Amino acid sequence: MMIFEWQAEEASLTRTFLKHHGISRRLLSRIKFHGGQILVNGVEQNVRHPLNIGDKVTVMLPSEGKQEIIEAIDLPINILFEDDHYIAVNKPAGYTSIPSQYNPQGSMANILKAYYQRQDYENQVIHVVTRLDRDTSGVMLFAKHAFAHGLIDQQMQKQGLEKTYLALADHHVKEGDHGFIDDPIARSPRSIVERRVHESGQDALTEFWLDQEIGDVKVYRVQLHTGRTHQIRVHFAFHGAPLIGDDLYGGSLAYPIQRQALHCQSLKFRHHFTGELIEIKAPVPDDISSWLPL
Repeated sequence: MMIFEWQAEEASLTRTFLKHHGISRRLLSRIKFHGGQILVNGVEQNVRHPLNIGDKVTVMLPSEGKQEIIEAIDLPINILFEDDHYIAVNKPAGYTSIPSQYNPQGSMANILKAYYQRQDYENQVIHVVTRLDRDTSGVMLFAKHAFAHGLIDQQMQKQGLEKTYLALADHHVKEGDHGFIDDPIARSPRSIVERRVHESGQDALTEFWLDQEIGDVKVYRVQLHTGRTHQIRVHFAFHGAPLIGDDLYGGSLAYPIQRQALHCQSLKFRHHFTGELIEIKAPVPDDISSWLPL
């Protein structure tokens, strides 16, 4: 059971106070019906209880249990960051983020579940915060409980989570060393996987910097200001610079890499529980660094 404590700085209802601190209605329901507690000055109260200035509010979250839906797959895992609330891993290319009907075992969620079991954590529910395409490597963030998940989701909706990618192409995506790509992205009518730029799509904004050129290879640093499926890959391809190795979107296959040359290098967010600015970095993988001297 996880315990959180705050002090009321103004008079309000307990429900209003808890909403201000990120406790959702869904989480309140879980607290009420699954063994949690809300205490005011050490006495159990309901959400209609009026708070006075200086009251001490304690929330005791119930255990989330083991969650047997996701099968544990015992494979090596590279932990980049971990505390009581969040865990970040370095996802290799070739693994999906979450299991699916067609791939129930080969995901980072399966591998993380096995890690939770080895550590014998009380909460073993997998809370995926950020996802990466199967053949994209790099930082992937998970929350370790529902409260942390809800808070980081709110931060993402306000663009408070910053992901930076390394992307390699052998053409310039646009003139200049820095720019934006602002083109809507929609599903392709010819494929359930492929996406395309189309006026009927969702808004998508990509920011890029050309960091260096090594021979024909253009080394881009990229940040997403929206989170559309295949966003970087689609935007770069639409502007004549498909990523090296990206056979879905027409990238060159003449380089010694067997997937799209895209790597999530870093992830940055404000930690709600500590107030710290957390930056998590993943080293460039061997299938890029072995042939490109970055």
